[in-house]
Amino acid sequence: MNKNFATIESLTPRRVVSPPVEAFSELRQPLTRGEHAVFTMFDRTLPSGWEIYVQPHLNGLRPDFVLLNPNVGIGVFEVKDWNLDAMRYFVEEDHNGLPTLMASRDGATFSRQEENPFVKVQCYKQAIYDLYCPRLARNEGYGAITAGVIFPFASLERVRSLFSDFLEKDNRIEKYQPVGGVDELCSGDLRTIFPEADRPSSKLMSEMHAADLRGWLVEPDFARAQRQPLKLDSNQKNLVTTWPVSRYRRIKGPAGSGKSLVLAARAAHRAREGKSVLIVTYNITLWHYLKDLVVRANPGRGKMNCIQFDHFHIFCKRVAYQAGLGNDYAALLHDIKKKTKKEKDHILSVAIPELAKQALATGKPQKFDTIMVDEGQDYQPEWWNIMRLASASDGEMLLVADKTQDIYGTGKAWTEDVMSGMGFAGGRWAQLKTSYRMPVQIQDYARDFAARFLPRETADLPEIDQESFMLDPCDLRWVQCPHEESADACVREILLMMRRTGDRGTANADITFMTDDTKFGRAVTDRLEEQKIRTASTFDSDFWQRRREKMGFYMGRAEVKATTLHSFKGWESRMLVVHVTQSLTDENRALVYAALTRLKRSPEGSWLTVVCAAPELADYGKTWPNHHEREYGGFTALVCVEDEISLA
Repeated sequence: MNKNFATIESLTPRRVVSPPVEAFSELRQPLTRGEHAVFTMFDRTLPSGWEIYVQPHLNGLRPDFVLLNPNVGIGVFEVKDWNLDAMRYFVEEDHNGLPTLMASRDGATFSRQEENPFVKVQCYKQAIYDLYCPRLARNEGYGAITAGVIFPFASLERVRSLFSDFLEKDNRIEKYQPVGGVDELCSGDLRTIFPEADRPSSKLMSEMHAADLRGWLVEPDFARAQRQPLKLDSNQKNLVTTWPVSRYRRIKGPAGSGKSLVLAARAAHRAREGKSVLIVTYNITLWHYLKDLVVRANPGRGKMNCIQFDHFHIFCKRVAYQAGLGNDYAALLHDIKKKTKKEKDHILSVAIPELAKQALATGKPQKFDTIMVDEGQDYQPEWWNIMRLASASDGEMLLVADKTQDIYGTGKAWTEDVMSGMGFAGGRWAQLKTSYRMPVQIQDYARDFAARFLPRETADLPEIDQESFMLDPCDLRWVQCPHEESADACVREILLMMRRTGDRGTANADITFMTDDTKFGRAVTDRLEEQKIRTASTFDSDFWQRRREKMGFYMGRAEVKATTLHSFKGWESRMLVVHVTQSLTDENRALVYAALTRLKRSPEGSWLTVVCAAPELADYGKTWPNHHEREYGGFTALVCVEDEISLA
């Protein structure tokens, strides 16, 4: 059928829509033509109390639409733009005797059960009832949720005929599994598409139940931020648009001062000029963050295909293979799991870089017009000179660093004497001083931490942004507890954090848990999984699998984030739960400082909770405004957690 659907117009006044309609064109998964039509129909015909969530981050499930009315109920909908004439669809029994959606085309027959919208939407409904609205009444609370399917380009009669084996036959519950076709969509027939929409109220539903669900539905803060262009001050803009005659620049500055912003903006600037760009990090997980910044620095210009992202050891591997030394690289890593720590450190810090140097000397690997190194204090100085060999003859290079976050102890090696032979031609560091990212309150506590625990000669502390000085709401909480109680304490604090989501522009997917111990992190995520809370984590016990997890770790994941303090350095979030095991060495303390400075400010508020098992930090923790020192005595479920965090 060929129906002409209206385009999206202005919203019903005061209706909650997430993300907002003006952002639809920038969604990572663009709306289909049929989904546009369904949204328009819902927006025009639903009574004013209904909220519309488009492609919500429902703990990784991502239905097409969730509708929510605190007084009435919940609707979850799948939309399929399928042309039922494009292939022959039919249903047959599988080996268990259960109906399975099949299709055939060009002589081939295959299953489409994985895409069966009626199965999908029932899974969404069950998950909402079991996990995301845990306080709905047992059994009868299931009736508060409608699970519907809409085919914008097929008739209702044909859809019902094809999918009859998947539809309820009981008239009493049929209304909770509605089906819509092209005619119902075009006419806005809510009585067929969503029969419960006109109900004035329901004893099964309340604002309490709606609040439980909203934290999984609202668009996460990081998704909104991704649509905003980068904002640079005059100093940052100057560093982007002008460049030294020597073609080498080094920038230092405290956490949150915009070093990565300058790097991303310069990368986008060079890419627009048609230059090849290599961005190298030490932290694998930092790639995705920098990619997002580059996109924001280059809005509306599509993918920046001439920008390549590597972490240092992937860079070494790539140039080794380009030079025909792949077997030598593989030999170095053979049976690395069986090596001692000293042997592993030598392979990663010396042998592999030396192989990369040998590979680059052949002249075969690719040369780059611009090479950029972020978090440079984590690098061995020799590595910088190796990367210089990959620079084009007239290429430029950028080094960005913050010695205050010297979590590996390598920052001390970057002396002026050492750097004099690195191409900077005596030029001084360009310096960024003002922190724009962190709330003013956490800056004060981070500065106090640095003054107490970090070496004075390496501390580079942020200055407050006086021009736009504001006391953005910020909840700072410190929980001091014994190590044996820490895992339960972290789970409890994450669940408490989840009670803050659903408004103020925050979602459960914005919550990030960090720890300095991988094994401990697994214990926490296992406890969360027992509560059916999915996590995007980097705690696998296998080295190579953990590496794969890091490659796939990014803020766009719909789950709660869980990673190490090392892997989150350079990132930012408005909702953080940080676990600290110990703080005995300079590197340990630099890691804690880096974690404290990951908090992102917002006029709508930000939250940071530290769960500390390190007794040497107990006195410092007592200076925090919301301080607790007690044993937890075991895990407390989400539905029973006392609501004890308040935002000033």
